[in-house]
Amino acid sequence: MNLHKLVAVSRTEITDNEIEFIIEETEPVEAIEASGQMLTDSDNQAFVYLLDTGTDYIYVQFDIHTWPALTKALQFKNVPLLTWGKQVMPLANFHDELWMLVENIEGNDNYGEAFRIAVEQAFHEALASRS
Repeated sequence: MNLHKLVAVSRTEITDNEIEFIIEETEPVEAIEASGQMLTDSDNQAFVYLLDTGTDYIYVQFDIHTWPALTKALQFKNVPLLTWGKQVMPLANFHDELWMLVENIEGNDNYGEAFRIAVEQAFHEALASRS
């Protein structure tokens, strides 16, 4: 496998029941598809969604400034979309993956205290409504 490429979500657009995450960098030449997997980058206080190119992964970083949109996305039934240039794709398993991570981080300093506190603060309403 090659080195992984990291791109960040630049902005979000929210309508009545849909959310779209937008990457404003030059889109890749290869076709990409949603992998259905999400990780954390606790050092950079970010959630990371994996895109699959068929030979490698591209890491899409959701920095802390996007977290209000992430909490909103959890409230919507529709799968969030990712737009990168001309490529628009639904982010498969987004809700399940994000919920799993947020619930696992809650009260768990294995991710680092600063990250845990940031996640608990950003997602506290969502966590309260879930329990």
